[in-house]
Amino acid sequence: MSTITNGALVASLPTPRIPAVRNRLRDNPVEGKKRVLLAAPRGYCAGVDRAVIAVEKALEHYGSPVYVRKQIVHNIHVVSTLEKKGAIFVDDVDEVPAGAHIVFSAHGVSPAVVQAAADRDLRAIDATCPLVTKVHREAVRFARDDFQILLIGHAGHEEVEGTMGHAPERTILVGSPADVADIEVSDPENLVWLSQTTLSVDETMETVRLLRERFPALHNPPSDDICYATQNRQVAIKKVAEDADLVIVVGSANSSNTVRLVDVALEHGAKAAYRVDYASEIQQEWLDGVATVGVTSGASVPEVLVQEVLEDLADAGYGQVDQVVTAEEDLMFSLPKELRRDLNGEQDARALGGHNRKLDWQG
Repeated sequence: MSTITNGALVASLPTPRIPAVRNRLRDNPVEGKKRVLLAAPRGYCAGVDRAVIAVEKALEHYGSPVYVRKQIVHNIHVVSTLEKKGAIFVDDVDEVPAGAHIVFSAHGVSPAVVQAAADRDLRAIDATCPLVTKVHREAVRFARDDFQILLIGHAGHEEVEGTMGHAPERTILVGSPADVADIEVSDPENLVWLSQTTLSVDETMETVRLLRERFPALHNPPSDDICYATQNRQVAIKKVAEDADLVIVVGSANSSNTVRLVDVALEHGAKAAYRVDYASEIQQEWLDGVATVGVTSGASVPEVLVQEVLEDLADAGYGQVDQVVTAEEDLMFSLPKELRRDLNGEQDARALGGHNRKLDWQG
């Protein structure tokens, strides 16, 4: 189900809240006053909102099952919740019955996947994040203009596979700054870099710096490919980490931007940092001697999971929650065209984004 708040369509997952294990964490004494620094922005971005709502509305329109290629977003709670609603997640289109509805995930797909779906007469709904689609279009345009593309990203990530699939003969993957020295190109004068949208801003810029040292004629993309949500969440956790003894990042292990938030926290002053999918994964020993706990979440994480973390931390004496706000997000994306009409066939002009979601802690 989706809800409307002040005219904006916002993803809602109406399942019972994750059971909080009361009194699981002990309120042990520490030096100084216990508190939580809660990063903002955090959690769902506009692209994730759009993708999750796309699956929800596809189920409303067409009934169960609706198939989804790969995880719609990289979060196990979101995926399991949608599975309970009737979504079936598959690794590839050949697992989907001919003629069925299939949703492409927020990470995007290659043209070969689109063609494979068409060959099976699948009714495809493209929930690719528009910011990823922008990178796809840049890859096509640069390849058409005879540029060789240096794509900065993680091998095996769905977004990277989709982007490379738009210009496979013209693209070289650069996995990290350490890879730069071994890159071989055919024409150093016609190079451009693109990047996976969910990378670390700092590491990407270091990779670009090293690439430019080797290839001074390297062209920049027309705009920064790293998405606004990834940048904003990294900026926020940097600010939090300065004063945090411990940082807890909520999100799944296969979420690139979530995992990177742990690294960024450690690089910018946090004495310790851990990733959890659920509050129940927090270990008592993490809190030993800790006065200030920083909390944030990746861009595919529903806010209910953060609230469960805050509730468990409150049991351990961390009842004071101070938000650290470094940006306001109001970007909104339209739904895929197949889902812009309601069940009565009337035009649904609603858009979605993160700015109307309640991000402040209501203890």
